[in-house]
Amino acid sequence: MRVRHAGYGRHVVTVGGPGQHGRMPARSRDSTETSDNPVTRERVDGYVPLRSYGAIGDGRTVALIARDGRIDWLPIPSMDSPPVFASIVDAEHGGHVALRPVDGTATMTREYLPGTNVLVTTWTTASGSATVTDAMVTGVAGRLPWAEIGRCVQGVEGSVDMEWAVVPGTLLNTAEPTRLDTANGAVIGIDGVTIAIVEHGFEPVHDDGPRFSGRFTATAGAKAILTIVGTKDEPIFMPDPESTLDAVDRTIENWATWSKEFSYDGPWAEAVQRSALALKLLIFSPTGAIAAAPTTSLPEDRTGGKNWDYRFAWVRDLSYTVHALTRFGLREETHAAVSWMMRTIGEHDETMPIFYRLDGSKTDQVEERDVPGWNGIGPVTVGNRAGDQLQLGVWGDVFEIMRQYVRAGNVLDRATAKVLEQLADDACHRWEEADSGMWELQETQHYVSSKIGCWQALDAAVELHDAGMIDGPRDKWTENRSLIEGWVSEHGWDEDLGYYVMYPGSEALDTSILLHAMSAFDRGPRMQSTIRAIEDQLQHGPLVYRYTGMADEESPFVACSFWLAAAMACVGRVDDATALMDEMVEQANDVGLFSEMLSAVDGEFMGNIPQGLSHLALIQAALTIEEISADH
Repeated sequence: MRVRHAGYGRHVVTVGGPGQHGRMPARSRDSTETSDNPVTRERVDGYVPLRSYGAIGDGRTVALIARDGRIDWLPIPSMDSPPVFASIVDAEHGGHVALRPVDGTATMTREYLPGTNVLVTTWTTASGSATVTDAMVTGVAGRLPWAEIGRCVQGVEGSVDMEWAVVPGTLLNTAEPTRLDTANGAVIGIDGVTIAIVEHGFEPVHDDGPRFSGRFTATAGAKAILTIVGTKDEPIFMPDPESTLDAVDRTIENWATWSKEFSYDGPWAEAVQRSALALKLLIFSPTGAIAAAPTTSLPEDRTGGKNWDYRFAWVRDLSYTVHALTRFGLREETHAAVSWMMRTIGEHDETMPIFYRLDGSKTDQVEERDVPGWNGIGPVTVGNRAGDQLQLGVWGDVFEIMRQYVRAGNVLDRATAKVLEQLADDACHRWEEADSGMWELQETQHYVSSKIGCWQALDAAVELHDAGMIDGPRDKWTENRSLIEGWVSEHGWDEDLGYYVMYPGSEALDTSILLHAMSAFDRGPRMQSTIRAIEDQLQHGPLVYRYTGMADEESPFVACSFWLAAAMACVGRVDDATALMDEMVEQANDVGLFSEMLSAVDGEFMGNIPQGLSHLALIQAALTIEEISADH
């Protein structure tokens, strides 16, 4: 048995097995809920604005940390696992890890260490200042086989009284946490998840069943560390505190080494690099898949109803990510994503799903959890019903990925080529069908952007064929490409309205058409006129709604603003594009992250966070504006 060093503590928390369901009894707030703290005033009834959250991750899961020092979201072991800490959607029973000064007048600033996803918060009180460094630590050889968060407190000057708490949740009201006392420390268990708490300098420790809390003083030059370790259906490793301190330093070095490979010195470089680092958090390293977001059910509007689970890999998002990573010279992630996508499509050749689970399997099952949701706005769901929809635009997304991959100097294998040849033929046969469009709508229509997505697929297929990468009926592909151009010209453009409509017979505008200024389908007068119509009808300040009628149902969509900026540049309006980019980059939170949507009322974050598509669109716009500016 390992000898316990003076001042070290090990506490392990486990959650009960199947059958231990039902809502937990009401709990009183722990001592860290200080109502008169200038920062904690953000927390009302246990919730903070979504803009408050920073994110850390390890290539498998992601934790969200509020400005008041609370970890309010952490699934274990993976992003799509049930969250052990989930007070972001269930303040009373969801669970959290709190760490902040006792002084209610403490002020804070925070930032990511440059080139990393390690978050540093500086707390200042009347008696002194201290920093909290938060990292999901990595090992010598990369990602650890378990989840491990290190929360390192270092005194800077004077002294700061700190308070902390580890309160496990109920896995979205499906299990009850229990405590198990062992010879090597107490652990917490929840339905197969085991949580260990290892601390140095945080004693004395107060425990209440599976909940732990305490107070300590951070003095100048002294370090204390709180380590949270988690596993699922396997033994748990109990690190020494010194090893976690070393691991935090190693994690900083690992992130900095990755960022050195990042190549971009164009406009908005800081925002672009932070967006690339946010995307890195969403890459599920066991498979190479890329999650749309690491959270579920954060509402798109304060009225509720539009709460979705985004912990899946959308083919669309992966397409844009590969383009960005290729441009930045990042090879490993690009290859892993491309290989995962083509392998997964090949394994599910009966259709073209718009998204997959992070492990490559398919699902369209949705379950609602009996928890209130962020600020009481439900529902909270696990799963996504859109998996069986037909979205013709996905054909374009897949082929654009492979076109960019080949343009970067890579070569396709025969198995991949065969899959692409079949997909190109499918695009020829199916482009005339009605579909659900990019926005996963229940009403199928002949959405104009979907048709152009098939055009993009066939255009890329011809390019890959001419490059000697794939075989197949080139003449058939070029013929259908021309047929789609004719269809869009006849049915997608409304001469009286003066813009591309969402679908024939409609007067609605759809911002997804902006993507096809970037795809070069149209950069002429019709696209210019459509862009003007979107500005007139869908733009609210720098913010843009997804399509006509959305102002009554949801908040503006962050990606749409960046798409608008990129499209402006594509039609020669570089100055307007630059001005819009400048405004939108300023809409990020204090650590450079974006959610899915921004409220048109007060600019607050809405939807899941961090949202991959928002950061991808920022990168796309910056790259597009840079490239077009260089050509003029």
